Amino acid sequence: MQAIVITPVKDALEATLETIQAISDANGLYDYWVFNDYSTDQTKKALETASSSKDFKLINLEEITSNPSPNYKTVLQLAQKTALEASLPLIIVESDVKVNQDTLENLVNFANDNTKVGLVGAITHDGEGKVNFPYLKFKQLKTKDPTKTTRSLSFCCTLINIDFLKEYDFADLDNSKDWYDTHISQKSLALGFDNYILPDLPVWHRPHGSRPWKQLKYKNPVLYYFRKWFLGKDKI
Repeated sequence: MQAIVITPVKDALEATLETIQAISDANGLYDYWVFNDYSTDQTKKALETASSSKDFKLINLEEITSNPSPNYKTVLQLAQKTALEASLPLIIVESDVKVNQDTLENLVNFANDNTKVGLVGAITHDGEGKVNFPYLKFKQLKTKDPTKTTRSLSFCCTLINIDFLKEYDFADLDNSKDWYDTHISQKSLALGFDNYILPDLPVWHRPHGSRPWKQLKYKNPVLYYFRKWFLGKDKI
């Protein structure tokens, strides 16, 4: 095995199944886990069917925690434990991302070839091959070479290296937050690791496809920010 690969899932079934298929077709050998975070019965049944043919382990979080979705901290803790037991890096591929056949292998090779890597991310593109959210901040890069960055990496398609996993216990993640990519990016730097974005390693990203309610940010921003600020949604 070259890495532990995980995909957190909250419905968005069609995109999720495309994500799973692309990972199943990827070059290399991976221990693949899908974490179903209180999806509908339809999604749950479809994932159970897919797990028998696509060679991934399905974890239904409702069997582990009574905490309502999102349960990203629980996912990260379980994934870290698995990665440490196997002494392998952890790759997160979210369910609105479609990797290419060489994506995972290139992430692993880069981490193996470069010392003190904490996190390394594949850059996100839209369907037309243009850099899109959340990596618009890297749109103006004038190089295709791997680029060290102090800016936060998203978990769209990101490798967390085993040396960093040994240094920082995800049990210490803040319970009041929903998402942890910014915090973990910063923690990696604080512990002396280097984070990289790979401009020549694109993945197809459908922004917020894994959390459809967040499309409100573009369709109805007033309602989106009401839910974010007053209902405690999307805490970063």
